[in-house]
Amino acid sequence: MNLTRRRLIAISAGLAVLPIAGPVARAETTVMPSARLWTGQALGARASIRLVHPQAETIATRVMQEIDRLEGILSLYRTDSALSRLNRDGFLASPPFELLECLSLSQAVWQKSGGRFDPTVQPLWAFWAETVSAGRVPDAVELKAVLARTGWGRIALSEDGIRLQPGMSLTLNGIGQGYVADRVASLLQSEGLSDILIDTGEFRALGGMPEDGTDPRAGWPVTLEPGGTIALRERALATSAPLGTTFDDTGRFGHILDPETGRPAQSVWQSISVTAPTAAIADALATAACLMPDKPSIEAMIGAFPGARLEGIA
Repeated sequence: MNLTRRRLIAISAGLAVLPIAGPVARAETTVMPSARLWTGQALGARASIRLVHPQAETIATRVMQEIDRLEGILSLYRTDSALSRLNRDGFLASPPFELLECLSLSQAVWQKSGGRFDPTVQPLWAFWAETVSAGRVPDAVELKAVLARTGWGRIALSEDGIRLQPGMSLTLNGIGQGYVADRVASLLQSEGLSDILIDTGEFRALGGMPEDGTDPRAGWPVTLEPGGTIALRERALATSAPLGTTFDDTGRFGHILDPETGRPAQSVWQSISVTAPTAAIADALATAACLMPDKPSIEAMIGAFPGARLEGIA
């Protein structure tokens, strides 16, 4: 497996810097505690947390615990996660709320993308990884057999349980990192932090940069992979690239698989960036867009989600 996109989780957050009106309307700045920085591992990547808060160390611990808890639900790399148990057993009774929510969001994007965003491609993903690592490419007959074990319409989804047909399995790699970013943002807000930027591979921004006292409306400056920059505030940004991760070292076979053909996306796009009110939706839309045939189709799909926008395409 060849990874070309960075693998670093970065979280930066601080208290709002607010003016205090004096007796003659003189503006002063509240005293900010110094920033504290922690490093570790999260979502299989290096992680850094930079917080400006009197209880920064305690909050950083809670963030890491929350990420760990979510991995215990959504991760394919933990054999005891709720998702792994569902894939192994084909049924999960009383599924965690977070798994249900993530799958419900996935279903919404599946519907609006014409089935292009489909978490049931996991058997295809595993088969491609296995065959390419063995030095060959899957043939049409093999792909047809694996495709028979996919299809969102074959999932039974409810609060009582999730049931998969025999041979099916799910992946949340096209939405899970964004979903985790949203949940971490909510946690930090509940702790009283108001200027937040979370980078889990997808960006989630609230408020502005704590160091920037020039304009309280200024967003977090983020460079778009297709080119240009954006000031991100109260929004999320996700970028997907068909060849961002490849099954082979030569970079021919990308990780975004077409659920109709079973093959890697044959896209003219190098990368696509989407913003939305939540990172989960931005993440899923950017992934689905890589399988769209033209820009009008991408814009029509994104337009079906309130507040979502196509920000860059190359």
